[in-house]
Amino acid sequence: MIKFFLCSALLVVGLSNVQAQKKSELIDQNQELKYKLDSVSRIVSTAQRNEKLGLQRADELQVQVTELQDANATLMKNLNSFAALSSQNSENINKTLATLERKEKQLKGITDAVASNDSNAVVVLTNTKQVLGENAKVGVSDGSVIISEKLDFFFTDGVGVNPSSESRGWIENVAKVANANPKSIITIASLNITGEMDIAIQQATAIASILIKDFAVNGERITAVGADGGLRESIQIRIQPDYKAFYDMAKGDAKN
Repeated sequence: MIKFFLCSALLVVGLSNVQAQKKSELIDQNQELKYKLDSVSRIVSTAQRNEKLGLQRADELQVQVTELQDANATLMKNLNSFAALSSQNSENINKTLATLERKEKQLKGITDAVASNDSNAVVVLTNTKQVLGENAKVGVSDGSVIISEKLDFFFTDGVGVNPSSESRGWIENVAKVANANPKSIITIASLNITGEMDIAIQQATAIASILIKDFAVNGERITAVGADGGLRESIQIRIQPDYKAFYDMAKGDAKN
């Protein structure tokens, strides 16, 4: 009997120990699970916070993308406008350059013509001195060569309308100069101090007639005029470039 009680006591004590051990293990497991749960909760909380931040960042990036798209669309529009404007400006520049080039050629033509006229004046002056002699009364004024001689050399006492025979040699030499420069224009002026313009014109015309009829100078190139000589009387023969032809050429170039 006693032995039975001892065995029963031992069994109770053993069961108590087992129960105590299981309870302790359960507490430990509970603590471990609680620790894991806390860890998982922290991970979930962190993940949720990161997700929220990620969504905010995605929204910000979307806004930036939209702004960049708008900016790019504006830039492309401006670029197309600039390209169109640049093309128009380029066309205008090309037209301007073409116009400037044309005007430059025109100016060069005019400059060359002026230089040619100046050169012709030098040639005429040299030719005149060679034909009439170094003592001839020859000068240059405004690009024209002017040959002069006293009026009474041609007409006795400066009156009358028939040139003297002595003056024919001089007139012939003037004709040689005129014919040697066929593109020049010739103006014969009779200058007197009496104011008798009718006689002066007749005298200039008489000399022009000799140049034309006797020495084959083209009459279309010659103009005869009478003028007031002030205090001097003389015959002046002006040989000059054909300024009308030069003007017509320059005017025609300017229209092109």
